Amino acid sequence: MRVTKLLHTRYRLDDLERSVRFYQQVLGLEEVRRHKSPRGSELVFLKAPESDETIELCHFPSSGPVQVQADLTHLAFEVPSLEAFGRHLASLGLRYSDGPTYKPDGSGGFAFIDAPEGYEIELIQRSPVASAGGATH
Repeated sequence: MRVTKLLHTRYRLDDLERSVRFYQQVLGLEEVRRHKSPRGSELVFLKAPESDETIELCHFPSSGPVQVQADLTHLAFEVPSLEAFGRHLASLGLRYSDGPTYKPDGSGGFAFIDAPEGYEIELIQRSPVASAGGATH
């Protein structure tokens, strides 16, 4: 017997609505459902437009404050262009926390942004870099 597919990944948060806004406004994720669990957790499920898997954001104050260690975990999302996504971040008053870093052959690259509460988000560009040598910010 084996599992058949990944359904969701859970992140616990202190400020649920702040994080929901971040994932919707910055990353463009869609809220697909919201409910309270039998034990009292407030849960919001979000997904990227071309993905089946969801992210479960959980607010459960009675379990204590959330303390995310540096480099503990991250979510990775594909973007068509790191340069264009960097401009999108700038329009929101944000910037990459690391990168972008492009492969020497120009076949793509990656960068990171910080989500609320210390979670890290990786953005991956799989297609070739549009400008020679890659754009940097």
